[in-house]
Amino acid sequence: MRVLLIGANGYLGRFVADRLLADPAVQLTALGRGDDADVRFDLASGSPGALTRFLDAVHPGVVVNCAGATRGGARELTRHNTVAVATVCEALRRSGCGARLVQIGCGAEYGPSQPGSSTAEDAVPRPGGPYGVSKLAATELVLGSGLDAVVLRVFSPAGPGTPAGSPLGRLAEAMRRAMQSGDGELKLGGLGVQRDFIDVRDVARAVHAASLSAAQGVINIGSGRAVRLRDAAAVLARVAGYGGALHELDGHPGPLRATIGHPRSESDHVAPVAYPYPDGCGSWQQADVRTARDRLGWRPRINLEESLADIWMEAACRI
Repeated sequence: MRVLLIGANGYLGRFVADRLLADPAVQLTALGRGDDADVRFDLASGSPGALTRFLDAVHPGVVVNCAGATRGGARELTRHNTVAVATVCEALRRSGCGARLVQIGCGAEYGPSQPGSSTAEDAVPRPGGPYGVSKLAATELVLGSGLDAVVLRVFSPAGPGTPAGSPLGRLAEAMRRAMQSGDGELKLGGLGVQRDFIDVRDVARAVHAASLSAAQGVINIGSGRAVRLRDAAAVLARVAGYGGALHELDGHPGPLRATIGHPRSESDHVAPVAYPYPDGCGSWQQADVRTARDRLGWRPRINLEESLADIWMEAACRI
């Protein structure tokens, strides 16, 4: 099976590439903007015609799109998350390869959920920020393309390679600094948020399963369990061997809330955070993952403690 992987050098793409390369039946070709890609191509600026010519030459049976942007302004997010997917869909429609498309979506497409609920694929999406809007627009393009396609809505990925700007990445970095300086207490904000964390290696397994399946439409990929960030912080402290006290500052407005909640910027040090849930998902998200079980034969295997241990191992290497 020939698979074209777009975005192989990204956070999720690296693990998807490893998983696909481990299958001896897969012939993998990586397309991306980096020098390490087999073929260099920028989806956000490249034309559908150029991509069509490449598809006709390689003739993949499956195209997996892991490319995209998680940060930036609305224009940048739209260009990398929506326009890029429009290019992929149009190129596949023009090509004679007949490839199946596996598109990586995200839980932010749903927006805020009712605390205690599990979000299923038939929920009406109401994204609460530009990132979720740009990803939802991409999903709608895929679903309306007429292609053999499936969209995997990945909730909150965790594990090795977790970006330093993500909530868990910032948590690990804050703990690393406290241990490095011998600080006996760690003051953190934004710990009341509850998210459905799923290990990136389990995500890669889901992509592999979706590539081999005939499933179409939207499929949630998550653990099926919401975890409060303060509980994740306690697990990380145990894994790291941090014996200091964790102090939660959620009741205090101000820049310390930014420690966990959103990527660092210059304004973190001078002004309160205007939006406590920068991913637009409110205080709670939990995936209903029964469709992934029933249609892909997929279940998560790696628990959050193992994911956090891997996050900490990478952070500790910076000490």
